[in-house]
Amino acid sequence: MGSNRLRAILEQPGIQAAPAVYDCIGAMAAQQAGFNFIFSSGFGIAASLLGKPDFGYLTAGEMIDAAKRIAASVPIPLIADMDTGYGNPLNVVRTVEEICQTRVAGIILEDQEWPKKCGHFDGKRIVSSEEQVEKIRAAAYARADSGLVIVARTDARAIEGLEGAIRRGERYLAAGADVLFVEAPQSREELAQVARHFQGVALMANIIEGGKTPNLSVTELEAMGYKLVAFALSGLFSATQAVLDCFATLKADGSTQNVNSTLSFEAYKEVIRLSEHEHLENRFGLKR
Repeated sequence: MGSNRLRAILEQPGIQAAPAVYDCIGAMAAQQAGFNFIFSSGFGIAASLLGKPDFGYLTAGEMIDAAKRIAASVPIPLIADMDTGYGNPLNVVRTVEEICQTRVAGIILEDQEWPKKCGHFDGKRIVSSEEQVEKIRAAAYARADSGLVIVARTDARAIEGLEGAIRRGERYLAAGADVLFVEAPQSREELAQVARHFQGVALMANIIEGGKTPNLSVTELEAMGYKLVAFALSGLFSATQAVLDCFATLKADGSTQNVNSTLSFEAYKEVIRLSEHEHLENRFGLKR
């Protein structure tokens, strides 16, 4: 199971880094690049599916369906963004039970009020720590013996300061979370302070180019003591820039001959694993 593979990754020495993806092509590209697990990005899914910012527009069903498709497209484990769990502890139970019927290996649950916002946007609001503790307890209950990894995310740094976020982190770990994710520390020292406080705990960091957290390398975060690091929007930003460049050149030149970032048709066949589907055609007598 994917959850067992993810737990084995967490038990390996050293830091584990991966991109966050928002569709199956991104997942396959990450696997082809050599990553042994991936994250999903609610920010990216909202943008690609709805054309909207990460303001809580996505429903539980949309997020679960997206995670299900992404997880099924690759053999490597997926840690899926599940926002706030979409309601009270009973709603969290339903969300986790549905996730456990998929190949998703882990989920991230945050303590924002619904509708939530991207952790690097201003104007966030959070629920009480008591409420979030119950939601994490509900998630731990609902995963049963599936082995699903629970990543507890707190957005309290923006509202209660770093000390408030640390206090919440302690409570979330005690409630059954496997990994702690303090979102949007605002300096190198704040990242280090979290790591010093939670020595021996599986900690997650989140790097967003241009976001509130400094863009540190995997090596720097490992030296602090972090276990997981997500590059949450790197793929989305890169893909968007490539599409903008391609379409601008097409509009200006009436041709794509001068587009430098276009993947070749043959290379795309490799990403999409065309040969596997051709093999199925041959196996069932469909090849003409």
